Amino acid sequence: MTGGVTAARTILTRLHEVMASRSNAQAKLNTTVEVIAECLDSEVCSIYLLREAMLELYATHGLAQEAVHVTRMALGEGLVGTIGGEVATLNLAEAAAHPDFSYRPETGEEKFHSFAGVPIVRRERAVGVLCVQHVEPRRYEEVEIEALQTVAMVLAEMITNAGLVDEEDGFGAAAAQTGPLPVKGLTLVKGLASGHAVYHQPRITIEHTMAEDVEAERQRVYLAFDKMRAQIDRMAREVEFGVGGEHEEVLETYKMFAYDEGWARRINEAIDSGLTAEAAIERVQQRTRMRMRQIDDALLADRMHDLEDLSNRLLRTVSGQLGTAASKGLRADSILIARNLGPAELLEYDKRRLKGVILEDGSLTAHVVIVARAMGIPVLGRVRGLRGLIHEGDHVLLDGDQASAIVRPAAAMIEAFEARFAKSRERQAAYAALRDVEPCTRDGHRITVMMNAGLREDMTNLALTGADGVGLFRTEFQFLVSATLPSRERQTRLYREVLDVAGNRPVVFRTVDIGGDKQLPYLRHDDGPAEENPAMGWRALRVALERDGLLKVQARALLEAAAGRTLHVMFPMVAEPWEFDAARAMFDSQLAFLKQRRKMVPEVIRYGAMLEVPALAEMLDVMLPRLQFLSIGTNDLTQFLFAADRANPKLAERYDWLSPAILRFLARVVGAVARARTQGHSVDLGVCGEMGGRQVEALALLGLGIRRLSITPAAVGPIKALISKIDLGEIEAAMAGWLATPPDDLRSELVAWAHARHIAFD
Repeated sequence: MTGGVTAARTILTRLHEVMASRSNAQAKLNTTVEVIAECLDSEVCSIYLLREAMLELYATHGLAQEAVHVTRMALGEGLVGTIGGEVATLNLAEAAAHPDFSYRPETGEEKFHSFAGVPIVRRERAVGVLCVQHVEPRRYEEVEIEALQTVAMVLAEMITNAGLVDEEDGFGAAAAQTGPLPVKGLTLVKGLASGHAVYHQPRITIEHTMAEDVEAERQRVYLAFDKMRAQIDRMAREVEFGVGGEHEEVLETYKMFAYDEGWARRINEAIDSGLTAEAAIERVQQRTRMRMRQIDDALLADRMHDLEDLSNRLLRTVSGQLGTAASKGLRADSILIARNLGPAELLEYDKRRLKGVILEDGSLTAHVVIVARAMGIPVLGRVRGLRGLIHEGDHVLLDGDQASAIVRPAAAMIEAFEARFAKSRERQAAYAALRDVEPCTRDGHRITVMMNAGLREDMTNLALTGADGVGLFRTEFQFLVSATLPSRERQTRLYREVLDVAGNRPVVFRTVDIGGDKQLPYLRHDDGPAEENPAMGWRALRVALERDGLLKVQARALLEAAAGRTLHVMFPMVAEPWEFDAARAMFDSQLAFLKQRRKMVPEVIRYGAMLEVPALAEMLDVMLPRLQFLSIGTNDLTQFLFAADRANPKLAERYDWLSPAILRFLARVVGAVARARTQGHSVDLGVCGEMGGRQVEALALLGLGIRRLSITPAAVGPIKALISKIDLGEIEAAMAGWLATPPDDLRSELVAWAHARHIAFD
């Protein structure tokens, strides 16, 4: 073979003649496998088609002809079924060694060792499988796989037009449903929304896959690229979030993909093989989708979604089918439905009409989620089979707080939702009235209520909630939304602006916490195999100490940004005292560097640590004299105490934050801090994590002696309201009794205690 492009072009040229002939569909496919086998010098070439939900051997060169229309496999069964079920490519030197191999004696395939197969894809689902086999055990070359994938695309058009495969109306089995339907997903942005379903983009059906004039197709793509890039440049200029924000960085990354020459080159190569402009873009897009399915790195997968978003935009441009929901305009309150969505596409919508978003994919680190959060739009993700669940125009009640939605709700459901919506607005108004009220208990104890943040835009919540400051600023967010390692200047600018907004209120900057579920594609740990348990692996301070340049740059940026002010620095995931000492030494060295050059430095630097690793609790007598504050990170601490991965859905709800085991652990920490105070080491102790933002859990923490909470901005009002109703002495006495003799259900005891005192929870 001289190359994938040449092989594909040769096959497509001959297939053009086959498709133009007057033969019936079966004869055309019989000829097709002969052509492919000859051009790829293959001993076997077979086509399986999806019929009655089974992959049926429809044509073959090299296998027993008696097996045609006899051999059938379900999706997921055997190698062919695996390709069809997963819409993935297989390339095997020894087929029988694959765990999904299923021997079919009627085919006479026992003498063939090597196997390669690609899905025949139509409208993002596999409608068949094209595969080749050889006697000699070998992996197929990339150019051969490329040729098969290109040919499979043309076959999809041919077999669909001939009516040879199962067709779906796009809604599947659920299409006939007209009644209420609850759906579950993953909360990406919290909030409630009601509106009618609007699909982000209609399906673009590619009518012709084989090019008559390659150069003409190439010019069509060039013009489409120019038009698409101009659109994105215009959106980036007109974005309303101001200058220098994280959203600007998101769009810069997006633009980087739009101008990527490698992407354009791959599309040109597909055109060279004989595809039309539309088919070439779709061909490259299919390959991207297959790669995405193989990516375990959530952050990198999100970036691949950005590239697919651009592919959709380019495909619409080149085909002239530009009618997205955004360009047509939203006529009423709408819930946007999409498989995935790029940040630039979300910004095209009228924010007055767009009330919520439901995605088939999506993750917490996706660019579109960052933009949606700033727009105040609730987002529900990971809702599988959207087109089979929601019809265009359906009324949808989106509950981002409960990670659910109701499609086509009944009148009673709408009434209940609207009542809840109204009650939520009333509560928010009541909480807003507490903005300037200090959080004090009934018996006169002042509780510090701070908020968590991670983006510059989050800082507006400081004034809206009346929080005492920022108890946790997650500096890694800037790293997560950036295509490259943020420069010191960029970091300094962000930290300085955050401090400017905060004014006299403190901001606790947690040094970069990456690794685990927050991977950076530009900063990878390549020594050894992939981590089986990333949460307990190379992450947080461990990364920063090994890649010390990362922490040194951040230290310098923080010190320069806080010049003339008080700087609060917190190190994450400290397991032993020496780790804290090593991290602080890096700050000390950068501080000395700045002083030596007569640069302004912070007036005061307060150092703290996060207690997330249980081992640190055993060393508090050593650690506390070195600290000015200690924050308990309840999210990680809980999973480490119970050896339960919080990302595992089977374990997510199994262990209660109000378990006596956790509360006793926290009580020990509170006691250690109190003893240190009597010895002259005054250390501020607080909790930063989701636990402190829940009213029942916050009641327990106050009863343990916690006096500082750092929580999500939305929780500040509810927690302030709770604090005003509590007699601290009473709850402390009750907690002491419950911890000494734990009840079977401590949560129920706490709720009953509160209700007896007319304390209501949201």
